[in-house]
Formats: sequence, C-alpha cells, structure tokens
Amino acid sequence: MLDDIREYQRKIFKKNNFTYKRYFYKEVNFNPKLIGIVGARGVGKTTFLIQHLKELDIPFSQKLYISADTINIPSLFEVAEQFAKEDGKVLIIDEIHKYKDFEIELKKMYDILDIKVIFSGSSALQIDNAKADLSRRAIVHSFEGLSFREFLELNNNTTLPLYSLSDILNNHIDIAYELLDKFNLTLSYKEYIKSGYYPFYFEDKESYLIRLNETINTVIEIDIPSVFPIEYSNIINLKKLVRLVCESLPYTPNIQELLLKMNMKDNYKGLYRFIEYLNKAKILNVVRAASKGDNIFTKPEKIYLNNTNLHYAYCNAFELGTIRETFFSSMLQQKHTLNIPKKGDFLVDGKYTFEVGGKNKKFKQIKDIPNSFIVSDDIEIGSGNKIPLWLFGFLY
Repeated sequence: MLDDIREYQRKIFKKNNFTYKRYFYKEVNFNPKLIGIVGARGVGKTTFLIQHLKELDIPFSQKLYISADTINIPSLFEVAEQFAKEDGKVLIIDEIHKYKDFEIELKKMYDILDIKVIFSGSSALQIDNAKADLSRRAIVHSFEGLSFREFLELNNNTTLPLYSLSDILNNHIDIAYELLDKFNLTLSYKEYIKSGYYPFYFEDKESYLIRLNETINTVIEIDIPSVFPIEYSNIINLKKLVRLVCESLPYTPNIQELLLKMNMKDNYKGLYRFIEYLNKAKILNVVRAASKGDNIFTKPEKIYLNNTNLHYAYCNAFELGTIRETFFSSMLQQKHTLNIPKKGDFLVDGKYTFEVGGKNKKFKQIKDIPNSFIVSDDIEIGSGNKIPLWLFGFLY
C-alpha cells in the first residue's frame, strides 16, 4: 500500500514547482504533533504542504503525502500505522474533509502513534464535534487568499514589505510614497480586484474567472455537503443566496424578504444555517454588530462576498461601493476583528471606525467619533486621517 502512495507522492512532488512562499509559511509552528491547515479551496493549502514536505531535511522514506480525495484507502489510521512501523516521521493528509469520520482516525493517530500529522481541509472543517475531541489536540491555522501585497510580489517578481494596521494608520503618507515607486498602482489594483485573490490565477490567466466559477460551484455542491448536514435539494438555495448577495449594495439582509425569495416560508433557522455554511466556506463574509456577538441565529448587519474576485466570477452586475467594502473587509479579516458600528462602515478591533468611499468621501458621518478614518478609493496618497484604500492590501 505504501509503495503506491509513495509513487503518487513522487508525481505530486515533480508536478509542484511553485516556489513563491505565501505569508503563512513563516507563521506556522511545525512543532506540535497534530497540525491543521484550513482555508478556502484554491488559496494554496496543497502547495504549502508540499513545499514544507519537500524541504524537510529527513529521508524521503520518512515523509509521506496522502490526498484523501484521490486515493482509495480503507483506513487512514492503517496507512499511518504502517508508515510509523517503517520509521515514518511526518505524514501529511490533504483534503481530509472528504474522508468519513476523519476525526476518529486523527484521534487514534495522535493517541497511539509516534508520528507528526499535518492535515488540511475546507475552511468549513469542524473539529470540535462529538466524534472526537480534536480541539484539545490539534493546532489549527486558517489561511486566506493572496493579499494585494502578495499579488504584486508574484506579478512583478519582487519583494515588498508588509505593515501592521498601526503602521498604516500612523504613517500612511510615508509608506505610500515608498511603495508607489515600485509598481503601477492603477493597473495592478484593477487586475487584483478582478483576478488576483487566488494563486491559481498565475497558472492560466485567460481562463481564471471560468475556473473560479467552477471552484465556487464545487465548494457549494461538494465541500459544504461533506462537512455540514445539508440535503442536496437545498444546494440550489445556497447558490440563490450567493446570487442575492451578488446583486446587492453592501448587503444589509432583510430576513423576511430573503425567506420569500428563497421559498423557505418561515424557516429562519434554516436560512441562518445556510448563511453560516457559506460564511464558513469562505464564499460569504458575514459581519455583525459588536453588541450582538457571534451567534449564528443572530441577524447579520452586513453580508459581503468573501473577496472581490468572486463578484467578477459569479455576479452579473455589482456596485462599486460593494467592491470597495469587500476589498477592505477581505484584507482585514485575516488578523483583525470586524463589526458594523452605529456610524461608519466598519469597526475594527473594537477601536477604530472606518468609512469607505471614493476620493471625494468626507468626514461628515464620523466627524465626532474618536479614532475614525476615511478610506478612499481612487487616490494614491492620503492626508491626515484619510487613507488610500489600496494600502490595506499590505496587512499580510
């Protein structure tokens, strides 16, 4: 059995020649015995795992890659057990959400075998359920798609600094001047918001949006049902919900109206679950008021698509204001907490209020709020508390 898997691994190693290392490569601590990597389909989880395994300074025989969605094996634990008996050290299991009862298999590996296991799966992956208490055992990292900074590095074969939110708020003028000598902002930003969020853009730019549309459908039709208890007949409602968000301004949901449009009568809990499934799968980005907490049965204040590329791939039409707010929220969701305030568009980390708009956006709505900022599209350099929107693409 291991011979066949190693031959598959050899082919995967040969095929994967992507040398660029995403932001998370330096953030993952590889010391724990059980590590989880989750993220949206297409953000580079498999590439990251293969890069790590190839660079491990141990014999080929002591490292093993398995993809749970392509190899027909009766038991993940049996493979891991045989690997451990042959002095295996590091086992990587990709796409683990495709394997039924993977939680039980991982728990047995952790408790019984003396090997390190790194697994990856859908961003919707649930490890805190009753089948096995993995939340105590596994250290799980969540990955996002390419930031604007990473896109620029790949597109221009260069290296660019990243900045903290504090850096940008306090030094945005100097930072913008320093960066603008290194790339064509207008062309690069337009390309990024349309096509730059998922690394597979660089594999085939011409067919990127077609492939992204197919990826979204795969997440809805296959990944979500593999993780959540949803009947296949309701898949159409998930797609309909995405379309409704697509066609709206920065979307403040009217739950009664949504139920009517989706023919769900008074099934409030069902609708809230669908919203949560798409949020967990990184297709939607649900933002709530700070006072309402994270209960999934609480009405969201705003619903966005997860990133701007999804609008271009999946929506027939969209508003510029929606694209601006979607870009801002997608760049901050990796490291910061987002809520919807009573005034302004976003409250970040419970401290900073942001109003997002075009170059003529004024402070009228937030002028009396401490730590408030205007985030403007269509400007290269800001002034005072008015900051260019594109700079928030350098947070990771």
